[in-house]
Amino acid sequence: MKYELTKDLETGNQLIDAEHRQLFVAINNLMDACAQGKGRDHVAHTTKFLSDYVSKHFADEERLQMQSKYPDLHAHKQFHEKYKQELAQIVNDLNTSGPTLAVLNHLNIAIGTIVTHIHTMDKKLAMHLKKAIA
Repeated sequence: MKYELTKDLETGNQLIDAEHRQLFVAINNLMDACAQGKGRDHVAHTTKFLSDYVSKHFADEERLQMQSKYPDLHAHKQFHEKYKQELAQIVNDLNTSGPTLAVLNHLNIAIGTIVTHIHTMDKKLAMHLKKAIA
């Protein structure tokens, strides 16, 4: 299953939507590599991308939330902080143990978590941003 940013998930903010698309491209590239038996070769690149991505993307989202007076900013920021810690642990485990089955499973769970976050919390944010812009 390929991930894509469908119209119902777009925030209406060009930056955030472009960043979500970048995330889905990186995840899809890793999935394609795994399907070709080359996933272990791509996992370090993907985790590096994800680490850089969450730092920038979460900061961009939080800036928009503050500017638009988003009422769930605190909960959204808590998720971001917890996710950054989880991803840092995965990167640490990858650097320590290599791409073991356990580390790859943890990464897969983390990818599922961020995709679910987009489908739930970011969709709620998108509705708020659309109202705030209107």
